[in-house]
Amino acid sequence: MPETDLFEIMYSAGSIRRLRTDPIPDEIITKILDGAIRAPSGSNAQSWVFIVIKDAETRRQLGMVYKKASDILTKLYAGAARPAHMDDSKYQRFMQAVTHLFEHMGDAPVLLVPCLKASMWMGASNLPADVKARMAGAARIAGSSIYPAVQNVILACRAFGLGTVLTTIHAFFEEEVREILKLPADVQTYALMPIGYPQGHHYPVKRKAVREVAFLDRYDNAWPD
Repeated sequence: MPETDLFEIMYSAGSIRRLRTDPIPDEIITKILDGAIRAPSGSNAQSWVFIVIKDAETRRQLGMVYKKASDILTKLYAGAARPAHMDDSKYQRFMQAVTHLFEHMGDAPVLLVPCLKASMWMGASNLPADVKARMAGAARIAGSSIYPAVQNVILACRAFGLGTVLTTIHAFFEEEVREILKLPADVQTYALMPIGYPQGHHYPVKRKAVREVAFLDRYDNAWPD
C-alpha cells in the first residue's frame, strides 16, 4: 500500500539513481501515471504523452544514448565549481551516484519519457505578429505544462516505495531518442526517468534553508525566520 502523508513523501522523495532490476507491476505504473495527469497544464490542454519503456532492447538503446550524452555532461561538470552548499564528501557521493546512472540507465526495469504535443497555438496562422513574437520569446514556459506532472510521478513513485530521478541530458541527442521511440513530429520529449525499487533506501531530503531562497516583496528582503 502506498504511503499517503504528503509532507512525509515530499521530505523524503530524493533523487534515486541506484535501482534494482526487479519488475514493477503494471497496475502500480498505471496508478503513478493516473496521479501524474492530475497535474495542471497550460489552458488545461493536457497535451502530455507518457512513453513507458519496459522492453529490454529499447531500454538498452536509450541507455546507450544517455551514456553518450553523459560524456558531454561530464565535461560540463569538470568545468564547473563545486556548489557552495555541498562539501567535498557530499559532492563526491553525488558524483558517484550520477556516474552510476550514466552506466546503468538502461538497467532500470521501467524507463519513462514524459513528452508534450505541440502547443495548440503553434499552428495558429491568424495570430497578430506581436503576439507571435511574444510567444516565441516565452518558449521556456512550455515545460510548465509537463513538469508539474513529472513532479507528481516523483511523489507517486515515493509513495509506492519506488525510486526515480528527473534527467534531461538525453535531449543532447533528441533525434536519436525520437527515432528509437518512433515519435511523431508534433511530440517532443522533456525528460528521461528511470523507475525501480531502490538498491538502498529513501532518505530525508536536505535543502538550503527557506530564508536563503525566499524573499518578501522584493529580492533584497529575505523571508523572515
